[in-house]
Amino acid sequence: MKTIGLVGGTGWISSAEYYRIINEETNRREGGLVSARCILYSLNYGDIDNFNRLQDKDGVFRLILDASEKLIQSGADCIILCANTLHQFVDRLLNKIDVPVIHIAQSTAVEIRRQGMNTVGLLGTQQTMEMDFYKSVLKDNNIEVLVPEPDDRVFIQNTISDQLLKGIFSEESRLRFIEICQDLRMKGAGGIVLGCTEIPLLLKQPDINIPLFNTLVIHARAAVDFALKQ
Repeated sequence: MKTIGLVGGTGWISSAEYYRIINEETNRREGGLVSARCILYSLNYGDIDNFNRLQDKDGVFRLILDASEKLIQSGADCIILCANTLHQFVDRLLNKIDVPVIHIAQSTAVEIRRQGMNTVGLLGTQQTMEMDFYKSVLKDNNIEVLVPEPDDRVFIQNTISDQLLKGIFSEESRLRFIEICQDLRMKGAGGIVLGCTEIPLLLKQPDINIPLFNTLVIHARAAVDFALKQ
């Protein structure tokens, strides 16, 4: 079994879910008392937030690189970035480290194609919804991506920052997310990518009448695939 290196704390609530799911999935596959070999480096999200406010992407990258290097020094055989938005730095990171980074968007694209879908809506931070680093991976897999209207993107970003990262999951926000998903469905989305690892803690499959792609679960299972591959 290989050792999974988790760059977490982005935020810590979803990182705890990664740890739980990776261990549960490893035990489901291997049985007995088997659990995952994994190392978690939990960043202070306040540091990332400060760099984001200054629009200092190099500062964010330095935090990720430092965490990844420490995980590798501790024996990690791969890196998992426990946030969709951080995947904008994957190419830079791969130029600096010598272990694989399991890409959350690529893992999600495989699942979308497995379900025979070619058009999805994407929810996430404004960076994830508006920049190309995430959508391009889906498009490279022949998946068309629809994003919410500008006002809805601002609402989603504010909800993530002001509520979800603090463990606040309100009914009002859940209902608004459902409305946004239904709008994307009406525009042609066959499913919705929950492209922020906190969103699946608010929005569940029974809430929506089209498939939800829980990127946290998909990514955690991809990590287990890597760790257990012979």
